[in-house]
Amino acid sequence: MFEGLSDRLSGILSGLTRRGALTEADVTAAMREVRRALLEADVALEVVRGFVDRVREKAVGATVLKSVTPGQMVVKIVNDELVAMLGAEAEVIDLNAPAPVAILMVGLQGSGKTTTTAKIARRLSGREKRRVLLASLDTRRPAAMEQLAVLAKQVEVESLPIVAGQSAVQIARRAMDAARLGGFDVVMLDTAGRTTVDESLMNEAAEVKAATKPHEVLLVADALTGQDAVNTARAFDERLGVTGIVLTRMDGDSRGGAALSMRAVTGKPIKLVGVGEKVDALEEFHPARVANRILGMGDIVSLVEKAAETIDQEQALRTAEKMRKGKFDLEDLSMQLGQMEKMGGIGGLMGMLPGMGQIKKQVEGANLDERMFKRQRAIISSMTPGERRNPDLLKNSRKKRIAAGAGVKVEEINKLLKMHRTMADMMKAMGSGKRGIGQALGSMFGLGGGGMPGMGGGMGGGMPGLPPGMPEPSPEQIAALEKQFGGKLPPMPPGLGGGMPKMPGLPGLGGAKLPGLGGFLPGKKK
Repeated sequence: MFEGLSDRLSGILSGLTRRGALTEADVTAAMREVRRALLEADVALEVVRGFVDRVREKAVGATVLKSVTPGQMVVKIVNDELVAMLGAEAEVIDLNAPAPVAILMVGLQGSGKTTTTAKIARRLSGREKRRVLLASLDTRRPAAMEQLAVLAKQVEVESLPIVAGQSAVQIARRAMDAARLGGFDVVMLDTAGRTTVDESLMNEAAEVKAATKPHEVLLVADALTGQDAVNTARAFDERLGVTGIVLTRMDGDSRGGAALSMRAVTGKPIKLVGVGEKVDALEEFHPARVANRILGMGDIVSLVEKAAETIDQEQALRTAEKMRKGKFDLEDLSMQLGQMEKMGGIGGLMGMLPGMGQIKKQVEGANLDERMFKRQRAIISSMTPGERRNPDLLKNSRKKRIAAGAGVKVEEINKLLKMHRTMADMMKAMGSGKRGIGQALGSMFGLGGGGMPGMGGGMGGGMPGLPPGMPEPSPEQIAALEKQFGGKLPPMPPGLGGGMPKMPGLPGLGGAKLPGLGGFLPGKKK
């Protein structure tokens, strides 16, 4: 979502870091470009003015201009101000209230409010172990109530039985009564939307709020609507007292202005973001991580968390042992491709790694079609267990049979086998420490033997390819990593200008392998 803004800001700031010394004129010129980049990204004008003024005021100080690395200091100031603009700390849905806790979902029609309601219900039911009741108060949109009932079944939570002829307030009161009698922990009230903010919409939502006294009022806003989303947020907050914002379509191609503006304009935190159509495509919003990704610094902590959620630890250990012995068959390849898909594909992984701008451009230049992963897994599924374990058995007659079963041409099977041989060689080299992950990815996707820029020379002794001026990880990020890997991490130097120190046990950073490409993070057992 932030690709355009990230490219612009990374280019502007890298120009500063390449200079040995900075003058006030250098900083002013750079801030002029930053201002233009933010405005082009649809960030609200008032937010841009405040942001640029704060950065310039701090950046032209004697402490920065006369420091040993003034460019890196400016990068850190920009990063800190981005984090402050996005909300400083991540905030989650507050359930600290007597049951049943009412959550009022508000927003315009078409913003994804009903689907988001179901996604949050799934999250509260699965992660928080809460009994959730869904109730649709949308009496105007055709089949709105039926849609929420269907979604409730998909996410395995209860929905309020539909009674025709009731008003939104009557349905809301019935939902609260049913939740009290049924012993539910949370009631989610999905209100009606309009194409634009109008008085009848606000009056109905205000009446529902007065009748149910919700603990949370969550505004669902479409990130693709740009600055108009900011105006919507301000209108809802003034009338209803919004407690948090949920941004949908964060996986789209919007310029990111809504996400950067809404928190600054309303003062309300962005609590969750929708990153896809599936019911599990909902993530917490971490301002520091988003700021890092905007500035091209990657998001290692999110990569760790995503890997922990998707990887089966026992299976990972078995496969890792096979890798060390130099064995890598087609079953292993299928599992690797499946895990890569779960983690968002190559694009998703690259977006979380430092230097992502250069890496993504190389991947795009390779014309990589990520749907090929599904086709390749289908081909492998059409093989017998013996053929998967011993690819040397695949002669012409067997290839024709597999091609007919998978609905592909024999040439596709030959490409798959060539890819398998490349990866098998790559895994042997990585297991022996002779090649780094950057070179491995480069070989795997035909990006050249030199690997990918920004990935470090092999990432065995740290990450020398990190952008200069990368801010120190927050205490929360360090604590998350230490909790994940069960050990104390070594201290990290301020600013991380020289790269991240080697982290024992952290694949992809400590000289081993990246999740989904032959190396695994310890994760939850399935």
